[in-house]
Amino acid sequence: MARNLWRHRELIWQFTRRQVVQRYKGSYMGLLWSFITPLALLLVYTCAFSVILKVSWGRGEVPGGHVNYAIMLFAGFVAFNVFSESILSAPHLIVNNPNLVKRVVFPMETLPVDAVGAAFVNSLFGLVILLIGVIAVQGYIPWTIIFLPLIYLPLLLLSAGFTWFFTSLGVFIRDVGHLLAVLIQMLFFLTPIIYPLSSVPESIRFLLYLNPLSFIVNHFRRVIIFGQMPDWGQYSMLTLLAGLVCVLGYIWFMKSKKTFADVV
Repeated sequence: MARNLWRHRELIWQFTRRQVVQRYKGSYMGLLWSFITPLALLLVYTCAFSVILKVSWGRGEVPGGHVNYAIMLFAGFVAFNVFSESILSAPHLIVNNPNLVKRVVFPMETLPVDAVGAAFVNSLFGLVILLIGVIAVQGYIPWTIIFLPLIYLPLLLLSAGFTWFFTSLGVFIRDVGHLLAVLIQMLFFLTPIIYPLSSVPESIRFLLYLNPLSFIVNHFRRVIIFGQMPDWGQYSMLTLLAGLVCVLGYIWFMKSKKTFADVV
Protein backbone atom coordinates (compact mmCIF):
# COMPACT_ATOMS: atom_id res chain seq x y z
CA MET A 1 0.00 0.00 0.00
CA ALA A 2 2.68 2.50 1.03
CA ARG A 3 4.82 1.71 -2.01
CA ASN A 4 1.87 2.10 -4.37
CA LEU A 5 0.78 5.43 -2.90
CA TRP A 6 4.33 6.75 -2.87
CA ARG A 7 4.68 5.89 -6.54
CA HIS A 8 1.63 8.03 -7.29
CA ARG A 9 2.51 10.86 -4.89
CA GLU A 10 2.65 13.49 -7.64
CA LEU A 11 -0.80 12.50 -8.89
CA ILE A 12 -2.19 12.56 -5.35
CA TRP A 13 -0.76 16.03 -4.79
CA GLN A 14 -2.18 17.38 -8.05
CA PHE A 15 -5.67 16.00 -7.40
CA THR A 16 -5.64 17.16 -3.76
CA ARG A 17 -4.68 20.66 -4.80
CA ARG A 18 -7.38 20.62 -7.48
CA GLN A 19 -10.05 19.67 -4.95
CA VAL A 20 -9.03 22.46 -2.59
CA VAL A 21 -8.93 25.07 -5.35
CA GLN A 22 -12.16 23.95 -7.04
CA ARG A 23 -14.14 24.44 -3.85
CA TYR A 24 -13.80 28.21 -4.25
CA LYS A 25 -13.16 28.39 -8.00
CA GLY A 26 -14.97 31.30 -9.62
CA SER A 27 -15.53 33.17 -6.34
CA TYR A 28 -14.12 36.67 -5.96
CA MET A 29 -12.30 35.96 -2.71
CA GLY A 30 -11.03 32.50 -3.60
CA LEU A 31 -9.08 30.70 -0.87
CA LEU A 32 -9.73 33.56 1.54
CA TRP A 33 -13.07 31.84 2.20
CA SER A 34 -11.08 29.07 3.86
CA PHE A 35 -10.19 31.59 6.57
CA ILE A 36 -13.40 33.61 6.55
CA THR A 37 -15.70 30.60 7.07
CA PRO A 38 -14.02 29.21 10.23
CA LEU A 39 -13.53 32.75 11.57
CA ALA A 40 -17.24 33.46 11.14
CA LEU A 41 -18.09 30.18 12.88
CA LEU A 42 -15.80 30.99 15.79
CA LEU A 43 -17.40 34.42 16.21
CA VAL A 44 -20.89 32.88 16.09
CA TYR A 45 -19.97 30.26 18.70
CA THR A 46 -18.48 32.90 20.98
CA CYS A 47 -21.54 35.11 20.71
CA ALA A 48 -24.07 32.28 21.06
CA PHE A 49 -22.51 30.50 24.00
CA SER A 50 -20.73 33.25 25.95
CA VAL A 51 -23.14 36.15 25.43
CA ILE A 52 -26.56 34.55 24.91
CA LEU A 53 -26.41 31.18 26.70
CA LYS A 54 -23.65 32.25 29.14
CA VAL A 55 -22.13 28.79 29.37
CA SER A 56 -18.53 27.72 29.91
CA TRP A 57 -16.59 24.51 29.39
CA GLY A 58 -15.52 24.15 32.98
CA ARG A 59 -14.36 26.29 35.83
CA GLY A 60 -10.68 26.98 35.89
CA GLU A 61 -9.84 24.72 32.96
CA VAL A 62 -8.67 27.51 30.70
CA PRO A 63 -8.56 31.27 31.19
CA GLY A 64 -11.03 33.49 29.40
CA GLY A 65 -14.31 32.84 31.22
CA HIS A 66 -17.23 31.82 29.05
CA VAL A 67 -15.28 32.43 25.84
CA ASN A 68 -13.35 29.20 26.43
CA TYR A 69 -16.44 27.22 25.43
CA ALA A 70 -16.22 28.56 21.88
CA ILE A 71 -12.52 27.66 21.69
CA MET A 72 -13.12 24.16 23.02
CA LEU A 73 -16.03 23.65 20.65
CA PHE A 74 -14.06 24.88 17.66
CA ALA A 75 -11.12 22.60 18.47
CA GLY A 76 -13.50 19.65 18.32
CA PHE A 77 -14.90 20.83 15.01
CA VAL A 78 -11.45 21.11 13.41
CA ALA A 79 -10.69 17.48 14.22
CA PHE A 80 -14.14 16.06 13.47
CA ASN A 81 -14.50 17.83 10.13
CA VAL A 82 -11.45 16.04 8.71
CA PHE A 83 -13.22 12.72 9.24
CA SER A 84 -16.71 13.87 8.25
CA GLU A 85 -15.65 15.67 5.05
CA SER A 86 -13.66 12.64 3.91
CA ILE A 87 -16.45 10.14 4.62
CA LEU A 88 -19.27 12.22 3.14
CA SER A 89 -17.39 12.64 -0.13
CA ALA A 90 -16.54 8.94 -0.41
CA PRO A 91 -19.70 7.49 -2.08
CA HIS A 92 -19.42 9.92 -5.00
CA LEU A 93 -15.72 9.70 -5.81
CA ILE A 94 -16.02 6.89 -8.35
CA VAL A 95 -19.58 7.52 -9.51
CA ASN A 96 -18.79 11.14 -10.38
CA ASN A 97 -15.64 10.18 -12.31
CA PRO A 98 -16.80 7.43 -14.72
CA ASN A 99 -14.26 8.53 -17.34
CA LEU A 100 -11.43 7.65 -14.95
CA VAL A 101 -12.90 4.23 -14.24
CA LYS A 102 -12.70 3.31 -17.91
CA ARG A 103 -8.99 4.07 -17.97
CA VAL A 104 -7.21 0.88 -17.00
CA VAL A 105 -3.97 2.69 -16.18
CA PHE A 106 -5.54 5.21 -13.80
CA PRO A 107 -4.92 4.35 -10.10
CA MET A 108 -8.43 4.79 -8.69
CA GLU A 109 -7.19 4.05 -5.18
CA THR A 110 -5.69 7.55 -5.11
CA LEU A 111 -9.10 9.26 -5.27
CA PRO A 112 -10.00 8.54 -1.60
CA VAL A 113 -6.53 9.71 -0.57
CA ASP A 114 -7.15 12.96 -2.48
CA ALA A 115 -10.40 13.46 -0.55
CA VAL A 116 -8.67 12.92 2.80
CA GLY A 117 -5.83 15.21 1.74
CA ALA A 118 -8.25 17.99 0.79
CA ALA A 119 -10.07 17.64 4.12
CA PHE A 120 -6.71 17.82 5.93
CA VAL A 121 -5.68 20.98 4.06
CA ASN A 122 -9.04 22.61 4.82
CA SER A 123 -8.58 21.78 8.50
CA LEU A 124 -5.27 23.68 8.52
CA PHE A 125 -7.10 26.90 7.66
CA GLY A 126 -9.42 26.32 10.61
CA LEU A 127 -6.42 25.46 12.76
CA VAL A 128 -4.88 28.87 12.08
CA ILE A 129 -8.08 30.56 13.28
CA LEU A 130 -8.16 28.27 16.32
CA LEU A 131 -4.58 29.16 17.28
CA ILE A 132 -5.39 32.87 16.96
CA GLY A 133 -8.34 32.28 19.29
CA VAL A 134 -6.15 30.40 21.77
CA ILE A 135 -3.68 33.29 21.83
CA ALA A 136 -6.52 35.78 22.33
CA VAL A 137 -7.92 33.78 25.27
CA GLN A 138 -4.76 32.39 26.93
CA GLY A 139 -2.14 34.80 25.70
CA TYR A 140 0.12 32.02 24.43
CA ILE A 141 0.17 28.70 22.57
CA PRO A 142 1.31 25.75 24.73
CA TRP A 143 4.58 24.12 23.71
CA THR A 144 2.72 20.79 23.44
CA ILE A 145 1.48 21.98 20.04
CA ILE A 146 4.53 20.15 18.65
CA PHE A 147 2.64 16.88 19.24
CA LEU A 148 -0.26 17.90 17.00
CA PRO A 149 1.13 16.16 13.86
CA LEU A 150 1.19 12.92 15.87
CA ILE A 151 -2.47 13.40 16.81
CA TYR A 152 -3.32 14.00 13.16
CA LEU A 153 -1.78 10.63 12.21
CA PRO A 154 -4.49 8.26 13.58
CA LEU A 155 -7.15 10.71 12.37
CA LEU A 156 -5.85 10.56 8.81
CA LEU A 157 -5.39 6.79 8.91
CA LEU A 158 -8.97 6.27 10.12
CA SER A 159 -10.31 8.69 7.54
CA ALA A 160 -8.41 7.00 4.71
CA GLY A 161 -9.50 3.49 5.72
CA PHE A 162 -13.19 4.33 5.97
CA THR A 163 -13.07 6.50 2.85
CA TRP A 164 -11.63 3.61 0.82
CA PHE A 165 -14.35 1.32 2.16
CA PHE A 166 -17.30 3.66 1.56
CA THR A 167 -15.97 4.76 -1.82
CA SER A 168 -16.11 1.15 -2.96
CA LEU A 169 -19.48 0.52 -1.31
CA GLY A 170 -20.96 3.64 -2.90
CA VAL A 171 -20.36 2.21 -6.36
CA PHE A 172 -22.63 -0.78 -5.71
CA ILE A 173 -25.14 0.73 -3.28
CA ARG A 174 -26.13 4.28 -4.20
CA ASP A 175 -28.04 4.80 -0.94
CA VAL A 176 -24.78 4.80 1.01
CA GLY A 177 -24.45 8.58 0.68
CA HIS A 178 -27.81 9.19 2.36
CA LEU A 179 -27.04 6.66 5.09
CA LEU A 180 -23.67 8.26 5.82
CA ALA A 181 -25.26 11.70 6.19
CA VAL A 182 -27.41 10.31 9.01
CA LEU A 183 -24.58 8.32 10.60
CA ILE A 184 -22.23 11.31 10.62
CA GLN A 185 -24.86 13.39 12.41
CA MET A 186 -25.26 10.64 15.01
CA LEU A 187 -21.48 10.31 15.36
CA PHE A 188 -21.20 14.05 15.93
CA PHE A 189 -23.35 13.83 19.06
CA LEU A 190 -21.55 10.66 20.20
CA THR A 191 -18.25 12.54 20.10
CA PRO A 192 -17.40 14.97 22.94
CA ILE A 193 -17.44 18.08 20.77
CA ILE A 194 -20.22 20.20 22.29
CA TYR A 195 -19.72 18.78 25.77
CA PRO A 196 -16.76 17.57 27.87
CA LEU A 197 -16.31 13.85 28.36
CA SER A 198 -16.44 14.38 32.12
CA SER A 199 -20.08 15.52 31.87
CA VAL A 200 -21.22 12.13 30.56
CA PRO A 201 -22.59 9.79 33.26
CA GLU A 202 -20.06 7.10 34.11
CA SER A 203 -22.63 4.37 33.44
CA ILE A 204 -22.64 5.18 29.70
CA ARG A 205 -19.25 6.86 29.35
CA PHE A 206 -17.74 3.63 28.03
CA LEU A 207 -19.81 4.07 24.85
CA LEU A 208 -17.86 7.21 24.04
CA TYR A 209 -14.58 5.45 24.76
CA LEU A 210 -15.49 3.02 21.97
CA ASN A 211 -15.53 5.96 19.59
CA PRO A 212 -11.93 6.59 18.42
CA LEU A 213 -12.82 10.17 17.54
CA SER A 214 -13.38 10.85 21.24
CA PHE A 215 -9.68 10.28 21.89
CA ILE A 216 -8.64 12.38 18.90
CA VAL A 217 -10.90 15.33 19.76
CA ASN A 218 -9.81 15.32 23.40
CA HIS A 219 -6.14 15.14 22.44
CA PHE A 220 -6.52 18.04 20.04
CA ARG A 221 -7.60 20.05 23.08
CA ARG A 222 -4.87 18.59 25.29
CA VAL A 223 -1.98 19.62 23.05
CA ILE A 224 -3.45 22.88 21.65
CA ILE A 225 -5.28 24.35 24.65
CA PHE A 226 -4.42 22.60 27.92
CA GLY A 227 -0.70 22.14 27.30
CA GLN A 228 -0.82 18.47 28.29
CA MET A 229 1.21 15.59 26.91
CA PRO A 230 -0.63 12.89 24.95
CA ASP A 231 -1.58 9.69 26.73
CA TRP A 232 1.03 7.55 25.01
CA GLY A 233 -0.56 4.23 25.93
CA GLN A 234 -3.93 5.16 24.46
CA TYR A 235 -2.22 6.84 21.53
CA SER A 236 -0.27 3.71 20.62
CA MET A 237 -3.37 1.52 20.76
CA LEU A 238 -5.43 3.95 18.70
CA THR A 239 -2.71 4.39 16.07
CA LEU A 240 -2.37 0.62 15.67
CA LEU A 241 -6.16 0.33 15.33
CA ALA A 242 -6.27 3.19 12.83
CA GLY A 243 -3.45 1.60 10.82
CA LEU A 244 -5.36 -1.69 10.72
CA VAL A 245 -8.53 0.08 9.55
CA CYS A 246 -6.50 1.86 6.87
CA VAL A 247 -4.94 -1.36 5.54
CA LEU A 248 -8.25 -3.26 5.57
CA GLY A 249 -9.99 -0.40 3.77
CA TYR A 250 -7.27 -0.37 1.14
CA ILE A 251 -7.47 -4.15 0.65
CA TRP A 252 -11.28 -3.97 0.33
CA PHE A 253 -10.98 -1.23 -2.29
CA MET A 254 -8.29 -2.98 -4.33
CA LYS A 255 -10.27 -6.23 -4.36
CA SER A 256 -13.52 -4.60 -5.44
CA LYS A 257 -12.25 -2.01 -7.93
CA LYS A 258 -11.92 -4.66 -10.63
CA THR A 259 -15.70 -4.63 -11.02
CA PHE A 260 -16.22 -0.85 -10.97
CA ALA A 261 -16.24 -0.55 -14.77
CA ASP A 262 -19.10 -3.07 -14.98
CA VAL A 263 -21.29 -1.10 -12.55
CA VAL A 264 -20.58 2.57 -13.27
